[in-house]
Amino acid sequence: MTDAAPANDPLRKKRILLTLAAAAASLVLDLWSKAWAWEHLRGQPSHEIFDGALYLQFSFNTGSAFGLLGNQDFARPFFIIVTLLTVGYMAALIRKLPTERAYGYLAIGLVMGGALGNMHDRIVRSMEIGGQLKHGVIDWILVYYLPATPWPNFNIADAALVVGVGLLVPYLLLHADPPAKPKA
Repeated sequence: MTDAAPANDPLRKKRILLTLAAAAASLVLDLWSKAWAWEHLRGQPSHEIFDGALYLQFSFNTGSAFGLLGNQDFARPFFIIVTLLTVGYMAALIRKLPTERAYGYLAIGLVMGGALGNMHDRIVRSMEIGGQLKHGVIDWILVYYLPATPWPNFNIADAALVVGVGLLVPYLLLHADPPAKPKA
């Protein structure tokens, strides 16, 4: 990757706006949907959308993906720090990446929005679990990928993170370094 491009590069400005729009859209959709799930799904039975495939079901995850570190006291501050480092790194990337392809910037926006959505929950959301007040993340989408085999509940932030990383990895592998300039 190259050093930061000039601040007056109009294409970079457009790419940064794309990044910010993707981050804002995924964050707003995530926060809105989690507030809706908190009010309408918490304490309720799951709602069937597609029989045997898709349900809306409230769960409260005190860890990360697949409940990783859910019972550890250090999990909340650890994941908040990881999120801040991730968002900082993504912000640094948008200043350095080549601007020819927009999908890398879209990917960075999705990663940032998803990470911030789950961090919001870790800071703000809490529930009493086993007589203790625990902070965690609202998950509310349940998908069965095989009959009688559910994927762990997830949310919009998780989906944004997965799509963002899925786009970012090939972008970084294929397009992160600008094409070599011909020698004079």
